[in-house]
Amino acid sequence: MNIIILGAGRVGESVAESLVSEQNDITVIDQDPTRLRALEERLDLRGVVGNGIQPSVLREAGAKDADMVIACAAADESNLVVCKVAHDVFNVPTTIARIRSPEFVEGDELMSKNGFAVDRVICPEESVMRYIHQLIDYPEALQVLEFAEGRVCLIAVRAAAGGALVGHTIGEFRELLPHAEMRVVALYRLDTEMEATKNTRILPGDEVFVLAASDRIRHVLAAIHNIDKPVQRVMIAGGGRVGLRLARSLVGQCHVKLIEHNAKRCEYLASQLPSSVLVLNGDAVDEDLLMEENVAEMDLFVAVTNADEDNIMAAMLAKRLGARRVMSLINRRAYADMMQGSTIDIAISPAQTVIGELLAHIRRGDVVAVHSLRRGAAEALEGIARGDVKTSRLVGRRIEEIKLPKGARIGAIVRGEGRAAQVLMPHHDTLIEADDHIVIFIPNKRLVREVEKLFQVSATFFG
Repeated sequence: MNIIILGAGRVGESVAESLVSEQNDITVIDQDPTRLRALEERLDLRGVVGNGIQPSVLREAGAKDADMVIACAAADESNLVVCKVAHDVFNVPTTIARIRSPEFVEGDELMSKNGFAVDRVICPEESVMRYIHQLIDYPEALQVLEFAEGRVCLIAVRAAAGGALVGHTIGEFRELLPHAEMRVVALYRLDTEMEATKNTRILPGDEVFVLAASDRIRHVLAAIHNIDKPVQRVMIAGGGRVGLRLARSLVGQCHVKLIEHNAKRCEYLASQLPSSVLVLNGDAVDEDLLMEENVAEMDLFVAVTNADEDNIMAAMLAKRLGARRVMSLINRRAYADMMQGSTIDIAISPAQTVIGELLAHIRRGDVVAVHSLRRGAAEALEGIARGDVKTSRLVGRRIEEIKLPKGARIGAIVRGEGRAAQVLMPHHDTLIEADDHIVIFIPNKRLVREVEKLFQVSATFFG
């Protein structure tokens, strides 16, 4: 696809990095030539210096032949105008805008073709908040991803000694946990992927990726990790956009303390949050402050300031002082990779939380959901099997007959709609039917194109 990205900031850079790796033709527009030059040296893309709201700049970037425009500039107004110009002047088929303001909502009349012509709204701050919420709802999990309108969950969980399934082979899971059928789609040991066969034994410390029906996820988590007590006390470091959204969303659910170093920002936060949220003016890497505010009693400490270094240091300090679980917002991929397996329980990448929302628009075939795993190295993809035996590579075929690339695994099938929908854990002789939703784990992004082809039907299907 020919894709134009407006903005070479952190989100735009991460989006470009992800899409370039999938052999798309990427052009990035930014007003900072130094930033663009650094991107061009590192990635296989073209940079155009200028203001993207100007038609001449969009024309230079190739808008006449573009399949998609993704507007990731810092200002909402710039992103809205670029989408409008791209649609009205250049007839770009798909426009996506990063919008921070909650007043511009996807599907609203303002965003329609007669308005700003925005097909999809992305908000990294909102995505991060939802991501953290899922990890609060499932405190045993490292990652929680939903498919098929929430009917199926893919969870990443760290195996713990004492878990009912830990120390057993994958082939024994069904007998040990008969009321919660599941599919182990990937297993990482010491950050190295292991082959997940029925004879593979799960050991303490293993990172296990499991697919199961959503109403069985808690049973699966408890059997692999043991049950963690619910999150009731949360300390947030950073009162920026993410911190405020998160604190506001947790009111009534948890006891919240929010630390912000800027005194004026603290006054604003106190005016926006109910009195039940304690807003503290101070430094989140101040050991005395954390101890004074009983960080050791916190079920969760989450660092979401604008500085990666401060987030890492604050989370590590909170963990050392006794916080049960710590999360850190980390923008730089190199930092996130370094923190893997450290004292920080979960490193959150704002860009990776929104990548999946974008990828679902870019995938070929009938792909309806895409989630990025392991900091973008792997993916889980949901597609719909269309056509019939003659026109589809999936419909009318048993699992054992489907030619998947090496390492890719079909993890779950959702059949039917509404309350009648069934979640099936596929076996070698399971037959794929038309309109089945199929969730596939892909260990390496280089294999994505081969998997997408499975969901493409031949032209005769439409004839």
